[in-house]
Amino acid sequence: MRRLVLLLVATVFALTGSAQAATPADSRIAAAVATWAERPLYVDPDFISVTDSAETLRVISGAKHPVFVAVVPSGEWFPEKGDTKLLAGRLAAANGKPGLYVVMDGSRTDGVAHQLGVSTPSWTYGDYEEALSKQLTEYLDGVKESTYSTPKPARTEPLPPDPEDSSPRKPEKFTVGTAIGHGAGGVFIGLICGALLGVIVLTVAAQARARKKGRA
Repeated sequence: MRRLVLLLVATVFALTGSAQAATPADSRIAAAVATWAERPLYVDPDFISVTDSAETLRVISGAKHPVFVAVVPSGEWFPEKGDTKLLAGRLAAANGKPGLYVVMDGSRTDGVAHQLGVSTPSWTYGDYEEALSKQLTEYLDGVKESTYSTPKPARTEPLPPDPEDSSPRKPEKFTVGTAIGHGAGGVFIGLICGALLGVIVLTVAAQARARKKGRA
């Protein structure tokens, strides 16, 4: 019996460890989900001074679909490795509610649809002088109802790497025939260039001679 209990504990631990490895612990996600329990806008402490929270909340409340916004830092040095849609998907999975999950960092707005049949913009850009509420409005204006988009969970795993070229170009092998061919081609091109240059020189000389005779 004791051996069975230990086996069950080990299995649960392994499964939990695998899930945590697939979705690394992220304090931004935990803070956003905790805040979303009360209101659909989370602002990282570093962005409070540049966020017009009241107006942004009005934009969220006027949206056609549930919108959850996280104003947080992002980039290559965070667990999502610069894949902002991956961060948005992990936020959606952690929150567990259908809606649009939007990540903003003060200049770029990106997001995903979670369990919604809509299409979202790739991303939109603003600048730090433009209010975040306006940036959010521009992004939400790009969200379109789509009969081709089946409601599904947002992506929570990194995209697979691009496949390598299965037929790489092989370097040309050196052969005597190849060398002769390249040499003949070079000689032919040289002859053509020399002939053209000779024609130009003769033409200029003839014109100069004609002018000289005319003056005489």
